Amino acid sequence: MSLLPEQRYPSVTEIVSSARALAAHRPGLCALRQVGVSRAGRPLHLLSVGHASRTVLVVAGAHANEPTGGSTLLSLVERVLYERELRNGTSWHFLLCADPDGAALHVTPAPRTLFDYHLGFFRPAGPEQPEWSPSVLPPDRLPPETRALTRVIDELRPYLQVTLHGTDLGGSWVQLTKDIPGLAEPFAKSAAELHIPVETGASDAAGWPASGPGVHVMPAPGSNAAYPSMPDDARHSTWYHAHRYGGLTAVVEVPMWASDLVDDPAPHPAPAVALRQLGRRLLRDALEVERVLTEALPRLPGPDGPLLRAAKWALELVPGLAGDWAQAPPADTTMAYVGSVDAFGRRLPLRAAAMLLRVLQEADDRAAPRLEQLVAAWSDAFAVRFRARWVPLENQVEHQSRTVVAAALHARDRAA
Repeated sequence: MSLLPEQRYPSVTEIVSSARALAAHRPGLCALRQVGVSRAGRPLHLLSVGHASRTVLVVAGAHANEPTGGSTLLSLVERVLYERELRNGTSWHFLLCADPDGAALHVTPAPRTLFDYHLGFFRPAGPEQPEWSPSVLPPDRLPPETRALTRVIDELRPYLQVTLHGTDLGGSWVQLTKDIPGLAEPFAKSAAELHIPVETGASDAAGWPASGPGVHVMPAPGSNAAYPSMPDDARHSTWYHAHRYGGLTAVVEVPMWASDLVDDPAPHPAPAVALRQLGRRLLRDALEVERVLTEALPRLPGPDGPLLRAAKWALELVPGLAGDWAQAPPADTTMAYVGSVDAFGRRLPLRAAAMLLRVLQEADDRAAPRLEQLVAAWSDAFAVRFRARWVPLENQVEHQSRTVVAAALHARDRAA
């Protein structure tokens, strides 16, 4: 199944170069500055457009394996420059890449298939993710990328923070830390025009109330988590930091490959049975990866690098998550929700296998060919099961950009 994109995703270096050129072209309106460094010493850059005290902060690159955000950020910068209405009493600020170290390790700028995508896959362990680390680490152990991001939020006090995320295969959805009335309509209209399914039952937002199809609002602090075993809680992430200043965060997700199976609002006929089956498959698939890891680990040089730490982290999540799915399913469980859980259950062991494969290939370990066959088989099965179709990059970017602008305008009206 060949799914060749029309364009490739830009590197962090190219994004910074484009931002620097824009700042040089419009010096009275734009400014580019360094706001921190990564653990490996890579700079974190913030591009600001306008000088108003009312602010919007846009964050790209929080997850290295979600590359659309960099392209969207550049598109948004140009749109803000040329549409004066967007700068009416508002300045816009763009964190070009929240995790440049991660971006340097995820190396699939133009994947033709899900297998290509996974051959270069990297997503850090939870404690190493800039937005998520506050939910799993004490304040004195936060990585420098997280501290830089929270300093920017403290300085700008945005009425809206938007963080640009994505999914490999599925649909588009929005996660809000507070509701933005009116956002659901333009979001749905954009998705329909660009032939992108709306993920109405996103497992990432399981248990969250919805203000419209695919627009999920974070439950209040103290609410029970839908997946109690998961160590990270969005309410303790940097998404919630804007609340200190009366603001909110919108997380805009867009797929690289689309599947209409995550956009089916019909009730599932037997959700408890289906979720238990998905949990058993998750355990089985993870065990296959763990067997390879256990066999190869004595042959690998130490200490663990970021790829191996991330693979182990993903595998550690599996038993608890399978147990969560074995509990009573949510009320009114839909086909879309079970489809989203199905995708999640395929994604987690596949990602662990893909990152372990890169470790084994680098070490020229004899287990690498066998694991590569597994990654290929699982990638193909994932694409076939969900009838994957490539979303043209320009459509990914246009939908994400439209949603960000709609969120900014509706949230501005809410804050006024």
